Amino acid sequence: MTKLWAGRTEAETAKLADDFNSSIAFDSRMAKQDITGSMAHAAMLGAKGIISEAEAAALIDGLQGILDDLSAGALSIDPQAEDIHMFVEAVLTERLGDVGKKLHTARSRNDQVALDFRMYLRGEIDGITALTKTLAAVLCDKAEEYKAAIMPGYTHLQRAQPITFGHQLMAYAMMLLRDLSRLGDCRRRLNLSPIGCCALAGTTYDTDREMEAAALGFDGICLNSIDGVSDRDFAAELCAALSIEMMHLSRLSEELILWSSWEFQFIELPDAYTTGSSIMPQKKNPDMAELVRGKTGRVYGDLMGILTVLKGLPLAYNKDMQEDKEGVFDACDTARMCLEVMAGMLPGMKARTDRMLRAASEGFINATDLADYLVMKGLPFRSAYKISGALVKQCIREGKTLETLSLEEYKQASALIEEDVYTHIDLSTCVNKRVSAGGTSVQSVEKQIAAVRAALEATP
Repeated sequence: MTKLWAGRTEAETAKLADDFNSSIAFDSRMAKQDITGSMAHAAMLGAKGIISEAEAAALIDGLQGILDDLSAGALSIDPQAEDIHMFVEAVLTERLGDVGKKLHTARSRNDQVALDFRMYLRGEIDGITALTKTLAAVLCDKAEEYKAAIMPGYTHLQRAQPITFGHQLMAYAMMLLRDLSRLGDCRRRLNLSPIGCCALAGTTYDTDREMEAAALGFDGICLNSIDGVSDRDFAAELCAALSIEMMHLSRLSEELILWSSWEFQFIELPDAYTTGSSIMPQKKNPDMAELVRGKTGRVYGDLMGILTVLKGLPLAYNKDMQEDKEGVFDACDTARMCLEVMAGMLPGMKARTDRMLRAASEGFINATDLADYLVMKGLPFRSAYKISGALVKQCIREGKTLETLSLEEYKQASALIEEDVYTHIDLSTCVNKRVSAGGTSVQSVEKQIAAVRAALEATP
C-alpha cells in the first residue's frame, strides 16, 4: 500500500522499519470510530465551504460504504497498512479517486488519532460502567439474601466484632459506587474533541470545531491545540480508575478464596466457576477469583506503562505516543472480563450460615458489647474495657465463652452485672442493636441496600 505521507524522502523504508512503525495490528479496533469521525469531518468541511457539499456527500457515502463492508466482512483490514487511518483513507481514495484525497483537509493524523482514541475509550467507559452497575446490583441482591446472617467481622484477620454477611457484602457495593463515580469523572474530562487541532498549531482553514465536536457527541473542544494532540492524561486517568476498581475486585476475590477454604467454609462457590485438581480429586479450586486477583497486577502494569510513556515527553506529538493504546486496551479488556466473571459467579454463591455463626460464637467477638453493657450500668468505659478483657482471659484459661460464664462468675468481676447481661451479649442482640447509620443491624443494612440501588438508578 502506497504511503500517503510519501514525498519528503526518496528511499523506501526498510521492511523491518515498516513493521516496527506499524500500529494496524492494534489500532484497527478503532476502525468504527475512525470512520465515524471522518464522516463528521467531511460534513463540517462541506458546511464551511472548504469542499463542496457534493464532495462532502460523496465522502460520507464512501465512508459509510467502507464501514458497511467491514461490518459485513466484505472488506478486510490490510495488515500491511501503516495504521487504521491510512487504511481507511487509502480505500476511500481507491473508491472515489481525487475526491477521496480531500478528506484529510484541515486535519492531521495527530488530532485524528487523538479523536479516535477518545471516542473509543468513551465507549469502553460506558461498557465498563454498565458492568460495574450489574455487579453492584448482584451484591445488593446477595446482601438482601444474607442481611441477617451473623458472621465474625475481622480486623488484622482476627475475629473482632459480630456483623452480618450482608453488611460485609455491602462494603464492596459501596466501593463499586465510588468506582462508578471515578469512571464518570474520567468520561467527563475525556469528552472534549481534539479534532481541528491538526498537527499541533491548528489550521488556516475556517473550520467549525464545535460543529464537529457536537456531531460526535463531545461536550466541547480542547481549547489548546498543542494540548489537544500531545497529552494522554485521559488514558492514564482511565487506567488509574480501572486499577482502583481492580483492587476492589481483588480484595473481594481474596475474601472469596479465604471464605471458600476448608479452614473457613463460610461460602461455597458455584461449580461453574471453580475447577478441580489434576491429581487431588477432593479439590474445588476458586480459580476464577484467583485469576481476578492475579489480573489486578496486570492492570496496575498497564497504568505504570502509560505513565512511563508520557513521563518526560516534550510537546507536542511524539511517536512514543503510539505506545499509549495497547496497555489501555488491555486494561479495559481485563477489567471488563473480570467484572463479567464476578457478576456471573456471585449469584450462585451460597453462604454456610451455620459455619459463620459457629465462628462468630467462638471468638469472644461480643467482648466490646460486654464492656458497653457495663458502661450502660454506669462504669467508665476504660474500667469496663479492663473487666471485659479480664473475663475473656478467664474464659480462655477455663475453656469457656462469655455466654457460658455463670452469673456468679460475672458478679465476682463486677457487682454491676445482672441476669440481663446474657441478653446484651447474645450475638443477635449485638448485631441488631447497632442501629447507627452504616452499621451492621438488619435495619441499617436494608438502608444501605436501598441507598445503593437508588444510586445505581441515578447513574447513567
